[in-house]
Amino acid sequence: MNRLARPTDGRMIGGVCAALARRFGTSATTMRVIFLVSCLLPGPQFLLYIALWILFPAEGKATRTAW
Repeated sequence: MNRLARPTDGRMIGGVCAALARRFGTSATTMRVIFLVSCLLPGPQFLLYIALWILFPAEGKATRTAW
């Protein structure tokens, strides 16, 4: 499995859906559709997206580790 990092290419807003698509082996379009459909349900989807945007490092910064 790939490491979770927001890619520099293929992103639309923050790259969260593209990062999740790479991780789970699907297309970014599929992840975006899943996110949009989930927004029809009650819940904190937008807050989760913003949190993942902050937590996932950018692809260039993902090679550095804190260990």
